[in-house]
Amino acid sequence: MAVERHALPAEYRVRNPDFEAEAERVFYQAPFVRDLGFKLISFEAGRCETELLLQVKHLQQDGYVHAGVQATLADHSAGTAAATLLAPGQIVLTAEFKINLLRAAKGERLSCRAWVLKPGGSLIIAESEVYCLNGTRAELVSKAMVTLAVVDAGQKT
Repeated sequence: MAVERHALPAEYRVRNPDFEAEAERVFYQAPFVRDLGFKLISFEAGRCETELLLQVKHLQQDGYVHAGVQATLADHSAGTAAATLLAPGQIVLTAEFKINLLRAAKGERLSCRAWVLKPGGSLIIAESEVYCLNGTRAELVSKAMVTLAVVDAGQKT
């Protein structure tokens, strides 16, 4: 699948020497995400790529991928991309997200690419694109804009 890569500015620096372990923790520690079957494919500073092999449980009543599955994949992938830029002891919580469902999704798997648009000390803005793959064909099915709040891990919200 040929998808253009978005260039990240040079100021996107890793602040946690254990950012790989933290990104994997963020991605896999969420029980809901594990139950859905999301897989972390790759990540680097400010980026994340994920996928989901589609099963009947991911579909709505007419056989298309449920909007909630697409939204969760887009949101969680954006959160993982943001987590790669955090300092030790910080976490991200979604503050807001908007998703545009561009076309009905029906296929074998979903692929999501997420990247940070603007890192910040209290808010990180990220974007996600979800593609539905059927054989060798990939279609952009949804696009999300995600705002993540940066908080100290021990802080009460």
